[in-house]
Amino acid sequence: MNLKERGKEFVAFIREQGVMGLAIAIVLGGAVTKVVTSLVQDIIQPLLGFLFGKTDGLKALHLGPVLYGNFLANFIDFMIISAVVYFIFKKLKLENLDKKTS
Repeated sequence: MNLKERGKEFVAFIREQGVMGLAIAIVLGGAVTKVVTSLVQDIIQPLLGFLFGKTDGLKALHLGPVLYGNFLANFIDFMIISAVVYFIFKKLKLENLDKKTS
């Protein structure tokens, strides 16, 4: 088998196994994590903390020993990262990379 045939076989393998979608998700998720974390910790958490009367931000919210503010902060972080990755994926029209070619 020559190099050209191996290259075609490799591309077919990547498309069939969904490797591109996974790779894109990992790279984009890692790339936006710092920005989104800063957005949540430096802007959203203090605003929500101010609304709830806590000067320490969202992470300071608790009900007895239950730190629900920390959970909310992490949940907001996750939702923003998910939305950013989704919209970048759609904007770049990358959903066709993993489809099988007939």
